[in-house]
Amino acid sequence: MLAPLNSDSAVLVLVDVQGKLAQIMHEKDALFANLQKLVRGAQALRLPILWLEQNPERMGATIPELRGLLAGATPIPKMSFSCCGEPAFLARLEALGRGQALLAGIETHVCVYQTAADLVARGCAVEVVADGVSSRTLDNKLIGLERIRGCGAHLTSVETCLFELLRTAEHAAFREILTIVK
Repeated sequence: MLAPLNSDSAVLVLVDVQGKLAQIMHEKDALFANLQKLVRGAQALRLPILWLEQNPERMGATIPELRGLLAGATPIPKMSFSCCGEPAFLARLEALGRGQALLAGIETHVCVYQTAADLVARGCAVEVVADGVSSRTLDNKLIGLERIRGCGAHLTSVETCLFELLRTAEHAAFREILTIVK
């Protein structure tokens, strides 16, 4: 049974939204807008954000739309497709002591899927933000989402996870989240 997301237990993992690859994602404009909402919402809720870049020397930096929101944070470079193949990611994740991971980024069928599978295998409760992931083709995105569900992770959306983390309209960040999602 899936436990509700909790702002004391969750971490946002932002995977490889960088360079020219990001520019050729299926429905990239909607993806970029949703990722900005997700990052701003996570910040309003004071969720830690682990931000990764795949081979940044060759693939380029995170897109400016997100990099600007993440000012002051440092991306974790990686060469493995799964974020869990990068010791610095595992060290930061372990230091946070959080058992729920929200995953977003690219590509759904490669890095996001492999990270989800590895985190589930490590005992982490994983929710992939379905409107915050993409691949170059819709078919690959759908295959990735199917594989993600098959490995024991769950799907959510930007609005679903943000309101689930709020729990109530009395939350201090409620008005800010409303502004973000509108």
